[in-house]
Amino acid sequence: MAGFWFPIQLSILVAASATATTFIIGVYSAYKLKASNKKTTSVVETLFLLPLVLPPSVIGFLLLIVFGINSPVGEFIDFMFGQTILFTKAAAVIASVVVAFPLMYQAAKTGFSGVNNDIEEAARVDGAGEWKVFYYVSIRLAAKSLMMGIVLSFTRALGEFGATLMFAGNIPGKTQTISTAIYLALESGETHLAWQYVLVSISLSFLLLLLIRGMEQRS
Repeated sequence: MAGFWFPIQLSILVAASATATTFIIGVYSAYKLKASNKKTTSVVETLFLLPLVLPPSVIGFLLLIVFGINSPVGEFIDFMFGQTILFTKAAAVIASVVVAFPLMYQAAKTGFSGVNNDIEEAARVDGAGEWKVFYYVSIRLAAKSLMMGIVLSFTRALGEFGATLMFAGNIPGKTQTISTAIYLALESGETHLAWQYVLVSISLSFLLLLLIRGMEQRS
């Protein structure tokens, strides 16, 4: 039974870690780009949103190239930690961060776009520094959009399959998530096991989407 629960526990752990990472990077990026040059912002945003349209296999391939043992990044990681990052839990988190980031960024951008600039300027006039304006004004006023971004990012990370399979592998008891467990169960002809994981995945996704609906109604 412990073997059954491992992919579920790992999926939740990976999704939570990826969501926390995308929240920090996504919120910071959206806030900084809000006041940037529009031409520069357009190019950077295009790069940020690429994972939404790229096939998962392409993302997985690029991650293998960037973090592979023969790449500068891969060699540095091997030098620092004595092992490659490929086919580890960390690889699953990185893959989920890449695919979930655009959702968090878009939500943060929407939230900050709705913040009245006059309110931020008033805070600056009253003596607040940029950090205080960001934390006490911008973040608070964009909170509902940011919460939706968190839920959407978590859901996307929870269901990630293609890039994770290529970059982290499908090693039972080590890197196997719900999505890869379903794939392996079907490959092995264990349809009943696949159905169990499918029902767990549907239940988790339903609860998270229900949370989004509740937030929208309160808005």
